[in-house]
Amino acid sequence: MQENLNDLRIFLLVAESNSFTKVAAQLHLSRAAVSHTINQLEKRLGLKLFHRTTRSVATTEAGEQLYQQISPLFQDIDYRLRTILSNQNKPRGMLRINGTVHAISVVLWQKFRQFLARYPEITLELAIEMKFIDIVAERYDAGIREGGLTDKDMIAVRVSEDVRMCYVATPDYLAKHGTPQTPDELKDHNCIRLRIPTYNDLLQWEFDNPETGKRFKMAMQGNLIVNQPPMTRQAALDGVGISWEMADEVAADIQAGRLVSVLTDWECTYPGYHLYFPNRTEHSPLLKLLVEWLRI
Repeated sequence: MQENLNDLRIFLLVAESNSFTKVAAQLHLSRAAVSHTINQLEKRLGLKLFHRTTRSVATTEAGEQLYQQISPLFQDIDYRLRTILSNQNKPRGMLRINGTVHAISVVLWQKFRQFLARYPEITLELAIEMKFIDIVAERYDAGIREGGLTDKDMIAVRVSEDVRMCYVATPDYLAKHGTPQTPDELKDHNCIRLRIPTYNDLLQWEFDNPETGKRFKMAMQGNLIVNQPPMTRQAALDGVGISWEMADEVAADIQAGRLVSVLTDWECTYPGYHLYFPNRTEHSPLLKLLVEWLRI
């Protein structure tokens, strides 16, 4: 015997409400239509399912037994349907993002972590690069770079506060070699240098003159060159020399006394990081979610 599920659902509703009238109103049917459905169901099953009077409706023993047997099954069906529909509405897919180690692992990591917790069906591929790349050619959805360094034909959305730089060394190094008072005095110090892959050249340090406000660059001297920023901090912590660092990366070291900030009047601040992407991906649903999550 193959029963109409709609008829069984109407039976369940009548059994729960003890009223043909209420079920008719709930389903936008006539009372007669509901009563007819129950009558036909009783005929097919060969069972009397309800006691009916002019004032009340109640399940018979057979009706109650049927209710107890099939009600959990319908509840399970409803739950599974809701789960399927809910999953269909959840954002899912992959976003590939390219950025610097500082942008991804320090400044924005907590926001990325929270984004993944909020949207577990979305996969983030975070690629750390020191060099600038063509995000379109490399099939990235977006890149992260400091403001002013993004391509002009890209849409750029600010995702961080300004980035402050500082010059640091260990107390022991400064006690042994002295504390520089001006950038010129760095010529007498071992400066930890960074090679930038994009230009295959050494990064020149920058300074803001506290008197004129003008920014200038200087090539440093030192016996250690690295190509990844985390190594400059580690070398400074190990007393190799003076390094030029993102202030938030060494803030804990300075607070703990492991490093000392020097030339504080000459520090530079740069525009915050921007998430950038080509015009054609502006309306990508997943990218729009990430943009709004990171935007400040």
